[in-house]
Amino acid sequence: MLAEEQLVPGPGTPKISMNVTTTFFGNVVQDIRIAREAGFGGIELQSPKLYRYLDAGFAVETLPPLLDGLQVTGLGAVLDVERQGSAREEFLAEVRRMCAVAEVVGAPIVQLCTGPVDWHVVEDFRAGVLAADDPRYRGTLGLDEAEAVAVTAANVREAADIAAGHGLELYLEPLAWARLSRCRHALAVIEAVGRDNVGIALDTWHFWTTGDTLEEVAALPKELIKAVHLSDGVELDRERDVPAQDVHRDVVLGGGSIPLQQWVDAIKSTGYDGWWVSEMFSRRANEQDPLLVATTMRNLLSLLVS
Repeated sequence: MLAEEQLVPGPGTPKISMNVTTTFFGNVVQDIRIAREAGFGGIELQSPKLYRYLDAGFAVETLPPLLDGLQVTGLGAVLDVERQGSAREEFLAEVRRMCAVAEVVGAPIVQLCTGPVDWHVVEDFRAGVLAADDPRYRGTLGLDEAEAVAVTAANVREAADIAAGHGLELYLEPLAWARLSRCRHALAVIEAVGRDNVGIALDTWHFWTTGDTLEEVAALPKELIKAVHLSDGVELDRERDVPAQDVHRDVVLGGGSIPLQQWVDAIKSTGYDGWWVSEMFSRRANEQDPLLVATTMRNLLSLLVS
């Protein structure tokens, strides 16, 4: 079945998609099979799994027959969106590559993430031990908010024009430990970009972890919410701790500290009717039967969003 023939849940049916972190150690072929067998209507394909498949020599055109009616709800992620100098050209090349793949597999949208993606760099920066000659990527650390927004928006604007050439949208995900991490930062970047095809990937862990509120979420224009990542986390000291996925996100979805039903209700209050995506970074879950994990997450999302 070709991408344009993929099935989408009918009116009134929750749109539930599986981000491939749900089946953490799988590959693209396994993830697609498990998403279908677990009852998901869609799948959110992500690098590095996606690129592992393609770099192994498989043509992107081999993916639509594997999907066979399973909607690719998004493609991600192009990381460290604010790259400058020669790294900026590498960023734009990644955008072009991912947009070309998205067009073939029928994904309507591509994900961009603020940086640095390495939270250890942020830890060292905050501790004052990040040396000037440290080669690790630091993104907009050290810039004031207005400068960070301007640098990021310039790159997102060009990425948005590339995506538009493929008939695609972009969703921006501000990572909880990055210089630009808050809901207000994403909104400021989107306003500065000035393109209609840019919105937000609303990730409950990133939003809750940074201290964004249910009231801020409920006030979002629904057209800016391009996808919702339902993800859980554990409590942290927001003044002292640098959020880290291997620490503060190491929990089964539904087993952490985030009041997920309250977040779902706040998002639904905007009128949002798009895809709800399972996302999880639990080491315990990763060592279990991936089909059991995926089915459990599918059932939980169904209860939350119905």
